[in-house]
Amino acid sequence: MTNGSTQITTTASPILPDEGHVSAAVADVIAERAGHLFGLLGNGNAHLISRLTGRGFPFTSARHESATVAMADAYHRSTRGIAAASTTYGAGFTNAYTTLAEARIARIPLVLVVGDAPSHGLRPFDIDQSKAAAAAGVTTLIARPSNAADIANRAFDLALQTVQPVVLAIPYDLATAPLTDPDSLEPLLPKSVSPPRQQDLARVADTLSGAKRPVVIAGRGVILADAAKSLKEIGERVGALFMTSVMAANAFDSEWDLGIAGGFTRSHRLEVAREADVVLAVGVSLNIFQTRYGTLFPAGTKIIRVDNEPGSEASIPVECVRADIRPFVDGLLERVQPATATWRQEIPEVAGADFRSSSPIEDPAEFGPDGRLNPRAVVAALERILPAERSVVMDGGHFIGWAPMYLSVPDPQAMILVGTAFQAIGLGFGSAAGVSVARPERTTVLVSGDGGGLMGLGDFETFLRATRRGVLVVLNDAAYGAELHQYAAKGLHDQAMLIDEVDFAAIGRAFGAKGTKARTLADLTELERWVSMEEEGVFVLDVAISQRVIAEYMAESTSIRKEDI
Repeated sequence: MTNGSTQITTTASPILPDEGHVSAAVADVIAERAGHLFGLLGNGNAHLISRLTGRGFPFTSARHESATVAMADAYHRSTRGIAAASTTYGAGFTNAYTTLAEARIARIPLVLVVGDAPSHGLRPFDIDQSKAAAAAGVTTLIARPSNAADIANRAFDLALQTVQPVVLAIPYDLATAPLTDPDSLEPLLPKSVSPPRQQDLARVADTLSGAKRPVVIAGRGVILADAAKSLKEIGERVGALFMTSVMAANAFDSEWDLGIAGGFTRSHRLEVAREADVVLAVGVSLNIFQTRYGTLFPAGTKIIRVDNEPGSEASIPVECVRADIRPFVDGLLERVQPATATWRQEIPEVAGADFRSSSPIEDPAEFGPDGRLNPRAVVAALERILPAERSVVMDGGHFIGWAPMYLSVPDPQAMILVGTAFQAIGLGFGSAAGVSVARPERTTVLVSGDGGGLMGLGDFETFLRATRRGVLVVLNDAAYGAELHQYAAKGLHDQAMLIDEVDFAAIGRAFGAKGTKARTLADLTELERWVSMEEEGVFVLDVAISQRVIAEYMAESTSIRKEDI
């Protein structure tokens, strides 16, 4: 005992040889194939992580396993590079299950390396993790002494080929088992690329050439196929206006871009989009959110969807062309001829500064009906205040309706929404940490609600630790806003929908960040001052927003298609 504290002496366990065992072989493949590992150490992955950190491989630890996959997911979205994450077995695996399901639905190529039950059978505290992963549509590969390196490489190859997460499991009793003579794996068949059908190219080219008011929409598939430049040139030739999905934001970098298609479309841009007579949508699912519950375009609009995704159906009537995106777009570019007169000549204001301004034309008031700040006015002001070279990361919740409408980003890799595919909240801090690691040269701007922020609070510290320079904006309505607008509005009792107001700026200061609570637009000057000083670290802006201002996408969903919520 010394000064009233207890000193605990531990006896170091013998260090196992670093070479020639299963965990070492898997770790070496990770070091070769991935740029970073996100994880949380436990019994099932201790040897793996030690092998990597002991050799200086980049590693970021989470405080909850959910954030390990969220960080890796966001890392991929920011860099397009394959991501790697690791958790232990059992509770470590199940804690990451939500983010694994998100990655599966969002089509994120990552490898999750997990501990697993011993090879001879389940212990009382084990579950069948392979079946659990399969229930989420995720393939599990098992590392053994006879295949460790080869199966680890297979996991990365399969993730890239299928654009899906893959689980690589290391049974507990095999983690340090010596390698044996390798088994031969069946070769992974290469993904075939089919040339586009000439009749499809001819039909789409003729339709575009005959259009009077064409719109071209790009989705994430265009980004993955590296086809944005060619697709933009097609639009330029026919004088089209552009739109994108959230995951392809600013893919065209054009003054004729109407922004994100769907519930995030600004009202004055929506009016123009609804005049389209032909829409070419490439690499985008045209789901209910992207089509604004079927109201994005009028019923008579001719919509052609080009995609290579099997089994994905649009939410509106479309003419579907199944084709690999890059070959089809390049082939279409060869056929489309420049138009002499275009829609752009009739609407030059679309390319003007006023039309493209972030000013909240829809609702310029500073305050909502309840006297709390109008989130539209706040986020529009942030467009001016925040550094232009930024990554915008969003947690899930009602509040996501505003940042994609008013905040611009440099490129598609700078608008990150982890959680929306699985309709999850609480993933923001982990996602933002992954983005900060991936793009440290940019200011990471995390926009969160108070509900999701509280759910993921353990990794607030991870975000601060991983971020060179960042801003956390909490749009704090002291409620679970989505539930409030969907169910309290129908007369359900709201007690469980309300949250006692938390000051996230105060929490941030307790962690060592700077921060302030904003109740007026004038209070944003604290953030503006901090940005101008170009200091490193994180600034936390907690904004007391109105419970009475409803996002456009939420208004559409509750009034038009209640059964889809």
